[in-house]
Order: sequence, then C-alpha cells, then structure tokens
Amino acid sequence: MNKERLMKMAGGGRTGGKGTVRRKKKAVHKTGTTDDKRLQSTLKRVGVSTIPAIEEVNIFKDDLVIQFVNPKVQASIAANTWVVSGSPQTKKLQDVLPGIINQLGPDNMEHLKRIAEEMQKQVAAAGANAQAKEENDDDDVPELVPGENFEEVAQETKA
Repeated sequence: MNKERLMKMAGGGRTGGKGTVRRKKKAVHKTGTTDDKRLQSTLKRVGVSTIPAIEEVNIFKDDLVIQFVNPKVQASIAANTWVVSGSPQTKKLQDVLPGIINQLGPDNMEHLKRIAEEMQKQVAAAGANAQAKEENDDDDVPELVPGENFEEVAQETKA
C-alpha cells in the first residue's frame, strides 16, 4: 500500500459505524426517590400506621437533644418500630429543658435530677480546672510596672 494513502486513512479515523466496539456498560440513572419508595414499602410490610397530631419529638442523647418540629410519625407497636421523619435540629439539653419540664412525668423527674447533678459536677470540675490554671499562670512573665527598671533591681539583689 501507499504510505501517503495509509496516513490519510488513519488521520480521518471515524468513531462509531460498522465494525466499532459496542459500549459494554449501560449508564443507569438513579433518582433519590427510589430509596424513599423502598423504605416506605418495607414499612408497609411491617404494618406501620401514621400517628396524627404530633407537634414535637425530642430524642435525648447524652447532653444533646435531637428535636423534630411537626414531624411525620409512624409506628407499629407489634414490631416495636417507630419512624420519625422530618428536619431535625440538634440542641443542648440546657436550651430545651425549660420547655419540656411540664411534659415530663413523675418517673422521669428522678432521671432529670440525676442529669442535673451530673451537670453540676461538670460545672464544678470546670471551675476547679480554671482555678488550677490560674494558679499555674505564676510562671508567666510579670507585667511591666511604669517607672521601674528591673535591671537595677536585679543588681541590687545580687549585692
């Protein structure tokens, strides 16, 4: 074959058409709703039913509270399954506590007292740590006093 003709054919290489390799993997486009649909179908099999008129759900975790305002609540008592869906807000226990004290029953008051005692211990420990830190600050360089020359004082103490 002619070298020029071969280079001309190679330069005008085509993509696609007869004799080209097929694409092996088809691109699959997933939507975000498939997970939600699958979850809802699984919950339907468990037998959950929607509980209406719930204004707020608080989930307590250590000293944090995960709070849902106007959530969608579904439950299946037989399967011991509760589903709370909505937009959560994470707050500190101290911020939420005044608003939920009237919602707590007598059995939860003992638990609340224990939490309050633990918080007081943590505050006391933090205060003790701050005081110990202040005592350790003696190693720092003292502030300058106007009108005094420390070199003269140091020479006087040596003499």
